Amino acid sequence: MSPFQDALTQLNKTAKIIKLDENILKTLKRPQRILEVNIPVKMDTGKIKVFKGFRIQYNNARGPYKGGIRFHPNVNLDEVKALAFWMTLKCAVVNIPFGGGKGGVVVNPKELSKEELERLSRGYTNAINEWIGPKKDIPAPDVGTNAQIMAWMRNEYEKLTNTKAPALITGKPIDQGGSRGREQATGQGGLFVLEEVVKKLGVMPQKSTVAIQGYGNVGYNFACLSHKTGFKIIAVSDSKGGIVFETGLDPEEVMEYKKKTGSVVGFPKTKII
Repeated sequence: MSPFQDALTQLNKTAKIIKLDENILKTLKRPQRILEVNIPVKMDTGKIKVFKGFRIQYNNARGPYKGGIRFHPNVNLDEVKALAFWMTLKCAVVNIPFGGGKGGVVVNPKELSKEELERLSRGYTNAINEWIGPKKDIPAPDVGTNAQIMAWMRNEYEKLTNTKAPALITGKPIDQGGSRGREQATGQGGLFVLEEVVKKLGVMPQKSTVAIQGYGNVGYNFACLSHKTGFKIIAVSDSKGGIVFETGLDPEEVMEYKKKTGSVVGFPKTKII
């Protein structure tokens, strides 16, 4: 089942349980706006490469659309629609005055130079700038994007609109008005969930072992936070493979190794899995 079909299945099931008004259900089954853009980028070779981008504005009944932008080779319209739908629900569940949106570009950012990445970020902003803004749609970082990319996007939007718009985007650098703790937030949320799970199961963190799939911003911060809480991290992985060490890993040492070599694979004394 596709991600969006899975989302609709969840919606239909929930609608029956809560006896949701049929007119509201019909509205929630489709995004309000689908933007699909082609972004020409001048590569360092001097040649132009065109990247496919999306921005889904799912529903703004509660306020401006809100949701991240991901840069990943597997980004597709179906996935972005599902993520935008889920953002609509998440904002409503925690009762903040935002609707739901999501964006993405089909690209592997690891294959771009810093200059190419900046030109792509600005090009994407240029392509969608008419439909975003502090009172319209507020993007944020997601998979493959970070505070620097948000800063480029904000700067490009301000140049295009000749305005100062710090509220355009979240996940900015701290010195541009970003929020402290933003980089740790998703991993921290994961730890909160894990702590509730072990309470329910009656398990002590010190007697629990943890394996983490993905060792970027979210995985690394989750590893550090759970390690400090007492959980034993015995396995981690990134896009190039995974490692296991039954007596426990130090998350910070693993990250230092990854920064030097490009992967967690090969960390001393570990077994590759």
